This record gives sequence, C-alpha cells and structure tokens, in this order.
Amino acid sequence: MEDNDDFVTALGSEDEHQLWSDMNECLVADCTSHESIDDTLREWLEITNQLRHCTADSHDDFLACAHMLLDSEIFKNNKDYVRTQIIHSLLQEDEVGPLHAITSLLFLDGCSDESTFPRMIEESCFPRLLELIIAQKEDADSRLHRLLLQLMYEMSRVERLNIEDLSLVDDVFVHHLFQLIESVSEDVQDPYHYPTIRVLLVLNEQYMLASTDSVTDPADTLTTPLTNRIVKCLSLHGSLFRTFGENVILLLNRETETSLQLLILKLLYLLFTTKATYEYFYTNDLRVLLDVMIRNLMDLPDEKISLRHTYLRVMYPLLAHTQLNQPPHYKRDEILRVLRILRGSPNAHFAPADETTIRLVARVAKVTWIEDKEEEKEGCGQAEVARKFLGISLSPSQYASSISVVDVAGVRERPGVQTPSRNASDSHEKSDTKNPEATESSVRIKKPLPTVPQHRHGIPVTQAAKILHGSVNGEGKRIPPQAPPPRRWGRRKSSTEQSSIEPISEAG
Repeated sequence: MEDNDDFVTALGSEDEHQLWSDMNECLVADCTSHESIDDTLREWLEITNQLRHCTADSHDDFLACAHMLLDSEIFKNNKDYVRTQIIHSLLQEDEVGPLHAITSLLFLDGCSDESTFPRMIEESCFPRLLELIIAQKEDADSRLHRLLLQLMYEMSRVERLNIEDLSLVDDVFVHHLFQLIESVSEDVQDPYHYPTIRVLLVLNEQYMLASTDSVTDPADTLTTPLTNRIVKCLSLHGSLFRTFGENVILLLNRETETSLQLLILKLLYLLFTTKATYEYFYTNDLRVLLDVMIRNLMDLPDEKISLRHTYLRVMYPLLAHTQLNQPPHYKRDEILRVLRILRGSPNAHFAPADETTIRLVARVAKVTWIEDKEEEKEGCGQAEVARKFLGISLSPSQYASSISVVDVAGVRERPGVQTPSRNASDSHEKSDTKNPEATESSVRIKKPLPTVPQHRHGIPVTQAAKILHGSVNGEGKRIPPQAPPPRRWGRRKSSTEQSSIEPISEAG
C-alpha cells in the first residue's frame, strides 16, 4: 500500500511539472488573430483548472497562473481584447475552477491597472458578483468566496456604482455578510473578517454618496432615496452583530491607509447620528475608539487636514449621543487639551488652525459635558490669534453651524495612499534635540496608546538614558548606580556594552 501511495505522489508531481511546462508553451505562442488569442485563453483556463487538482493550496496556483498571463506578450500586446474576453467569461462562467482563475486574473489586473475596475462596472460585473457571492456561500471553496469579496471591494471603492446596481443590494445579502463575520472564529486574523468588513464599509460609502445626489442636484429631488441597508441592519439587529463593531474599531486603530480610515469614519458618523444606533457599541469599545481618535488627531500631519476634519466631525456625535455622555466622563481633560491645541495652540508642531478646524473644534467644545467656561475663554483667545494669522473673521453662530452628511460623504482619497505620521516626520528633529525636557514634554502631549509605541526601541529616549545611567530599571523602579569598572588602557568594549550604547548614539 505504501508503494502505491508513493507512486501516486510521484505521478502527481510529474503531472504538475508537465502542466507548468504546457503553461509556458501556451503563453509564448504567436497569436496574430482574435481566434488564436481565444484558443490561447481557453488553453490557459484549462491548464489552470487542471493545476488545482495537483496541489493542496490551489489558490496560490491560480494567482501564479494569472501573473504568468499578465506578464505574457499575448496580454501586453492585446490588453483590451483579453480583458473583454475575461470579463465576458466572468459574466457567464459558473464552474468553480475556471471561475477562480478568472476572478484571480481580474483582481490582479485591476490592482495594477486603474482602468480595469471602472470598465468592469460598465460591463455590469457588480450584479454578477452579488449573485456569485450568494451562490458560493455554501460552496466548499472558501478561497473563491473571499476572492470574490475582495474583488467587489476593490471594484467598488475606485468608482461610484450606478444607482441601478446599488439598488440590487438587498437585506439578504447584507445579513449574509454580517452573519459571516459573527459565524467565523473570534480571531481577528481570520481571513474572512477583513474582506467582509471592507465590503460592508464600501457599500455604506456608496449609499452615502447616492444620498447626497438629491442635495447637490436639484433635478434628482423627485427620485426616491435608496435605503442604506448597512445602517438599517444595524438599527434593527445591531445586538446580533457586535463582532462587526468591535473589529471596525480595531481596524481604525491599526489601519494606515487613508481611504480605509475614511470609510470607517463615514460609517461611524452615520451610526452616531442615527438614534437607533446611538448605543450599538459597548461602552468599553467607545472608550477605546475615543483613545484612538485622540491619538490620531494629535498624530496627523498638517497636509492631512481633510482627514482631521472628518475625525472632528465624528467626534461630536460620539461625545454627544453615545454612552460617553454619561458619568463618569471619560478623559474630559485630555479632550479639552486636544481641542485647545487644535484651535490655535502655540505648540511648534502645529500650524495655525484653519477656518473649518476652528468651527469643528468649537462645535465639539459645545458638548454639554465637555463645555467649560474657563477653557472656552482661553480657547477663544487662542483661536482669535490663529484667525488673525489667517485673516479669518467668524461669528459665534458660524462656529456652531450644523454639519451635513454631504461634508462627510464627499471626503475621499485614492486607494493605497498611506497616512503619514507626525511622530515619524518629527523623529529626526527629536533625535537632534539637546533638551531632554522638551522631548519628554512632546511625548506627554501626543500620549500614544501603549499598544502603539512611539519610539523605535519601545521606550522613550530619556527613559533609556536613565536605564543606562543606572537611575531606574526596566520596570520604572529606582536602583542604585553601579560602580564603574577599573579603567584599563586599551581594553575593548564588550558586545553587551556596545549594544546598550548603540540606541543612544542613534537617537542622539
């Protein structure tokens, strides 16, 4: 029996090697007509489908075959025609193997060429993906199901969907995605969490954009607005889908891509301004969210001003409408300090506040449990200085002007753009400073979360210096200084001494 098993394994290995050879020969064929290109694509699809039976991880083989086709001369010389044929195959194919190969190719092609996804929307691929995701939910090929979700997300975040396509999203589809998040393991690294959550986030943005059409275009006032089925589901059944909310906050804490941060903030804005979802999140999760927002507001560089505005637009309903408005009030002093800095602090790391920032900060400061008369007077004085710098003159009524959902929905960023960190941009300046007290003060102002260390070596520079000089140990307890060793001319430094001194030399 063992000999037979070895024979089958060897035969499988030989078959796989032959298939890869056939793939190479297929993609170097000389295609001079559309008929020959069609023959090559059919052969590529057949070989790719056969390879899935040779290895345990067929998903990687599908991606490898897709890369090979994208790198071939056949594709490079006939991109438009090949894309047309592959998109039409997506609209017609139902078999799992070929469908996985087609989806892999479109996903990789769209991520490398920004023209692919808009074309897929024009070719009605969004309704087809809705159909396939529902159809594949019971299928054993979970990799294909995740890939379809990823393709839907990437396609939907680069281009606005047609109203007709978006109206095809029904309650069954949305409930399926929420249930998928709840049914998988509690491990946040589960491969289903991330792509599923992102699809829900991008669909919410599409609903928000569609809802602003009647506001910006008077001709559409007679059109019945679409129901935001994401918010509807959480309004009616939010207690059943708590895992989604927990993971959204976790993503905002970890995410560095600007476009995805905006997607999360847009959903949070709707949840905190919709009465039925005021208390969707647990109180502890709201406190974590507030910590994340305070940290990010202080960390965002000046060029990301639109992202800072969005954080401030979300902060107001978070503080005013959720459980955070009940005592004991969480981090009130820290919130006041952040607002004071944002609206015109003389801190060297912040430019004078712009008009919108002053207005949004003033609105947050009007939250009942945040408002403080002494702080308000001091803040108004600092804001006046900032307005003189900019030549801005605003009346108090303008500070408290209402925030429209149009302002939140309209903030967008190209996919892939990373949010720079003020801490990272200032790290070189911090390393050159000769004043330890200034460094320590700036750390206190930014106050990063413990899970996101600010310094490269995990501890502040001043703390590292104290450890090396023997004044404190790693736990922050004072210890007596060690006596210096006897001095010997020509003695080489030990590797321990060199490694302990190197972080100070890099920082200083």
